[in-house]
Amino acid sequence: MSKIQVLDQNTINKIAAGEVIERPASVVKELIENAIDAGATAIAVELKDGGISLVRVTDNGSGIEKEDIRNAFLRHSTSKIKSVEDLFTITSLGFRGEALSSIAAISQVELITKVKSGLTGIRYSIEGGSDKSFEEIGSPDGTTFLVRNLFFNTPARRKFLKSSSTEAAHVGDLLEKLALSHPNISFKFINNNQIKLHTSGNNQLKDVIYGIYGREITSNLIPILANNESIKVQGFIGKPIIARGNRSYENYYINGRYVKSAVIGQAIEDAYKTYMPQHKYPFTVLHFTINSDLLDINVHPTKMELRFKNKEELYLLVSNSIKDALSGKELIPTVTLGSNNEQNYYW
Repeated sequence: MSKIQVLDQNTINKIAAGEVIERPASVVKELIENAIDAGATAIAVELKDGGISLVRVTDNGSGIEKEDIRNAFLRHSTSKIKSVEDLFTITSLGFRGEALSSIAAISQVELITKVKSGLTGIRYSIEGGSDKSFEEIGSPDGTTFLVRNLFFNTPARRKFLKSSSTEAAHVGDLLEKLALSHPNISFKFINNNQIKLHTSGNNQLKDVIYGIYGREITSNLIPILANNESIKVQGFIGKPIIARGNRSYENYYINGRYVKSAVIGQAIEDAYKTYMPQHKYPFTVLHFTINSDLLDINVHPTKMELRFKNKEELYLLVSNSIKDALSGKELIPTVTLGSNNEQNYYW
């Protein structure tokens, strides 16, 4: 039987990278979440070859202090939490401290960053987890990441990537979800020098929906607003007339985070059950605000899964609020007589 041995740090980093970074869209997701946590109001993403040869993410956030740059690429280094107790009150999108170390372990990374108080910025290069350069440079406030040659040192992983158009489509889908989750941030997505998405960041969710899905869906939306002591839900649902044959139009976000939840998905579909044919699914863009002590988001490295302490309460709030909206209460005009006997219509 083979002897048990401790793996070297390089191998450990690559194994961890395999959990966090699956494809170019994973890189974009982690870098944008960091930009949002840094207070960015404008984020631009540019791809070459679907992100396999180049991913560029630029933001106007707070930047990274010079003395923190190298530490940011160490495993489990983060500014989001300080102790285990903080895991129960997480408000940031990122917190695990694995993203940058994982990206650097399997690609060639160049970082250009400048804090608002700095006279100059810093350019830092790291390749396969090893330092290459660290120098001062003129740059605007914020941070730019250039990630080149994804999985260049792990060819077994690289061969599982799809075509450049498929990988770009995954990034485009991700950018749409991030734009819907943060209508207050301007997102720009450029693929092979073509602008695929550009939102204004004017904090109007309906404008973002229009920019992504077009006029037909935007003209068939019903607003949702409901809450109880611990949960608030607001956003839009689609009239049954715009049902689709898959669940790709079911969008919901918890505290600004795009997630998949069996509880919320079931509540949505149960509420629509009597309004649309079998195997048809609704359009929703719902934003949930839930007390952080009722959530556990430290479930999976991708942070796509959550555990709830109050599943039944969440299910009932979602299901009942959608049923009320679909029952036509918002769609039927209420007619009253004013003091001058004119009819007033309230929608």
